[in-house]
Amino acid sequence: MKLSQTDLRLLSSTKGLIALLSIDKPDYQEVLHKLKYEKVLSHLQIDLLKMQNWVVENDQRILIIFEGGEFAGKGGAIRAFTEHLNPRSQRTVALPKPTAVEAGQWYFQRYVLQLPKPGEMVFFDRSWYNRAIVEPVNKFCTEKEYQQFMKEVNHFESMLDSDGIILIKLYFMISKGVQARRLDKVRKNPLRRWELTEVDENAQKLWNTYKAYEKEMFEQTDTDAVPWKIIDSDHLQEAYLEAIRHVLKTVPVSS
Repeated sequence: MKLSQTDLRLLSSTKGLIALLSIDKPDYQEVLHKLKYEKVLSHLQIDLLKMQNWVVENDQRILIIFEGGEFAGKGGAIRAFTEHLNPRSQRTVALPKPTAVEAGQWYFQRYVLQLPKPGEMVFFDRSWYNRAIVEPVNKFCTEKEYQQFMKEVNHFESMLDSDGIILIKLYFMISKGVQARRLDKVRKNPLRRWELTEVDENAQKLWNTYKAYEKEMFEQTDTDAVPWKIIDSDHLQEAYLEAIRHVLKTVPVSS
């Protein structure tokens, strides 16, 4: 393998040497890929900090929704976004199963309580779109509840947009084979096995049903005002970079 001067500098850096020494059989290509990714990510995270400063200084409200298939990389993407952000003006929201009281409320109510306040960025690790795919696929809601949601969601998001909330919808698209490999990897890791839920375990056998509801969701909720950004997440690092670039491009920091 022929290495450029830039490659050699990366490999001979402190990070590069640590990475090479941490594996039994050094893979220069793999280490280089990781180092280059971290370098690009670092620059993008600096831009995210600049964006956060703009949000705070201008009392802006940003809500970023992370959706996608099981083990598509949503959590890792959120960590890439938030790793160096000021925690005082950003939050990650991952709501648990609705309580009995919440189940009897207007469906969007518990999400409204988590909307960003002026000068804040909020990251939703899954969102109200549970009712568009996960809930109907797994029979967690009725057909009537599903249809009511699909009827209301665009109007709800239009109200958020009209009120000045910058709403960005990211969908991490994973292929069936990659999902199967990631699920198997977690099953075999005793330190991560707790991550698996019944929904995760059923994801493969319900694949076609997921895809049908996914298609319907995009057709009905990919609006001009609040469009979806679909990200190929079979390669996680590239997916994280693409997601950050999209947000940086979408948020009008210069205005």
